[in-house]
Amino acid sequence: MSTKQKKVVEIRTSPHLKKAISVEQIMRNVVYALLPVCAWSVYQFGISVLALILVTTLTCILTESLFCKLSNRPNSVGDFSIVITGLLLALTLPPGFPLWMAAVAGFVAVGLGKSLFGGLGYNVMNPALVGRAFVQAAFPVAITTWTPGFAAGRFVEFIPSTLALPFMSPVDTSDWVTQKAVDGFTGATPLALQKFEKVTVDSIDLLTGAVAGSAGETSALLIFVCGLYLAFRKMMDWRIPAAIFAGVFIVCMPLNLYNPALFPTPLFMILSGGLMLGAMFMATDMVVSPMTPRGVWLYGLVIGVLTVLIRLFGGLTEGVMYAILVANALSPLIASVSQPRIYGARKEETES
Repeated sequence: MSTKQKKVVEIRTSPHLKKAISVEQIMRNVVYALLPVCAWSVYQFGISVLALILVTTLTCILTESLFCKLSNRPNSVGDFSIVITGLLLALTLPPGFPLWMAAVAGFVAVGLGKSLFGGLGYNVMNPALVGRAFVQAAFPVAITTWTPGFAAGRFVEFIPSTLALPFMSPVDTSDWVTQKAVDGFTGATPLALQKFEKVTVDSIDLLTGAVAGSAGETSALLIFVCGLYLAFRKMMDWRIPAAIFAGVFIVCMPLNLYNPALFPTPLFMILSGGLMLGAMFMATDMVVSPMTPRGVWLYGLVIGVLTVLIRLFGGLTEGVMYAILVANALSPLIASVSQPRIYGARKEETES
């Protein structure tokens, strides 16, 4: 007698069609996309930035391993997510940032920004920006001390402040800059020049990276190209940076038309500072950004608008970090109010 084979019907929640790609593969490709930015940063600022990248990345890896062990969770170092945190953190710091402060930033980024919430997939804000925000509050002088790129001897000697001892007075790099004979270096970022001196840096310099700034934010063109790599591979939602740029344009354009001498152009705002790096690699963090179609546009617009408002009307020259952190906090609310209507369901009737 032949027995009929029973067919099992499994009922699961969406999505029913899944792409054959793992978290590790996505994270590895993000690392690949960041490597050219890191390489350019090392070429521009020398071994100080190389040491900065190594310290933040190694600190993040060790901290992740420590907290996984303390919480009896599987070690998640192998998924490359913590490497991304270390790389992004280094790229947001000044080139001559003291290494011991960078280690503090890495520990806080992972411990406070990620492990406290349960590890990968549970953090409510971008961990690298949490670490960066902490050191900005703790070490305001060091975080706003800029050094020139392309200095002579940058591959054989450190920027003096890099090897500063813990809890010592910040190292004055003015003599070092003079010794290196860096012509035209003002010690100010393009955003600071525009905000306090009403001097706008040429767009070509912003695109190529011939400006002062954080280690990985100088070349907007390179960052944009590396972000496109992830977008074409469908490992980054292109709508988020597009919405951020749109938010910048919406606020900047009317102000620039009203008073060009006081308010910069939208292009300057997009290319300067850390906006390009934040838009391409931080705001697009899959864990902390909404997933709804309308939500990603609203999320990006919030970041773009807040960035411009902080830059133009706040006390700080840069506002990308705080704009992204605020948007991260609002992400659950944005996702909730932008949920698409369930297929076949009727809209709720409002009471008269």
